[in-house]
Amino acid sequence: MLFLGILLVIVTAVFLFIMFHPVFGKKPSNDDRRTYGPVKHYQKGVFTNQIETVMTTDLRSMLPVLKEFLKGNPNRQPKKAIPINTLDLNENTNEETRVTWFGHSALLIEMDGKRILIDPMFGSAPSPVPWFGNKRYSKKLPFKIEDLPKVDLVVLSHDHYDHLDYGTIKQLKQKVKQFAVPLGVAGHLKRWGIEPELIKECNWWDEIQAAGFSLICTPARHFSGRSLTDRNSTLWSSWVIRGKGDNIYFSGDSGYGPHFKEIGERYGPFDLSLMECGQYHEKWAAIHMMPEETVQAHIDVRGKVMIPIHWGAFTLSLHDWTDPVERAVYAATRSGVTICTPQIGEPVTLGSESLSSSPWWREKRK
Repeated sequence: MLFLGILLVIVTAVFLFIMFHPVFGKKPSNDDRRTYGPVKHYQKGVFTNQIETVMTTDLRSMLPVLKEFLKGNPNRQPKKAIPINTLDLNENTNEETRVTWFGHSALLIEMDGKRILIDPMFGSAPSPVPWFGNKRYSKKLPFKIEDLPKVDLVVLSHDHYDHLDYGTIKQLKQKVKQFAVPLGVAGHLKRWGIEPELIKECNWWDEIQAAGFSLICTPARHFSGRSLTDRNSTLWSSWVIRGKGDNIYFSGDSGYGPHFKEIGERYGPFDLSLMECGQYHEKWAAIHMMPEETVQAHIDVRGKVMIPIHWGAFTLSLHDWTDPVERAVYAATRSGVTICTPQIGEPVTLGSESLSSSPWWREKRK
């Protein structure tokens, strides 16, 4: 009886935490869901992908993955904190387009004299409870959030914890002039204190003006959700970001699919593609590309230069932590693709003749 009583208390506490803690965000309301009715890829109360996307999660399919996990892989994460480049936030004083990667999918784009943050996950772990989960490889960021100047625009791809972080948004919200998000994600931001008039919510293929840029919310092949009961209740996306002279594509999280070629035909070529490459497995290749597919997706969207992202910060799969970039570099070389591999915090200037290609991750860190 004592054991059952303790178990009941724990279950009740977990239930109340999930129900009421703001970290889980806010599910779309009934009014919101009614507005999604005409959306082609919104069916039976959930968003869907353009093509069939099956995630094999049954016990029989996942048993080999469990065995692989239990076997262990000592190279899933670096033995020591990886090196980072300390970023001077006031260094870029001209109109050049500069992109800085912060690990995983978090990026700063400085373009036309303005600042855009992409999927700014600056927390220590991609988890609703930060003291649980795999910690950031670099241990720290290349800058302090409190030192970050005003941000003209934040662009979000979807609501998973490794892309949309409650603590980060709370720290950033007084600095950000505008947010651009896929359908349904605005509810999370509103619950966290972001004024509704600062949020532009988009469906796939919507073209909007935000902070002086042309933004196009484009498809991705993925899923969404922050708790046990909101799977696919919000939309996921990739984004096209157009400035006065430069055209950038950000893939968000995505399995490989025909949407890349369609985006390339509609909005390419791109001066730069920021392409997902990491946290993959053969069992969930439908929602996370393998590195060779990453390179092909870059070719499909008609990109000139590719920076592989979604790696180098957290362990969310079973592969070696350097496997994504090694395979991407090899595939890019074989395909004649220009690939840029900056260190975390190292600015990349578009159009530069000297793009970073140093294999910094191969440094002996064991």
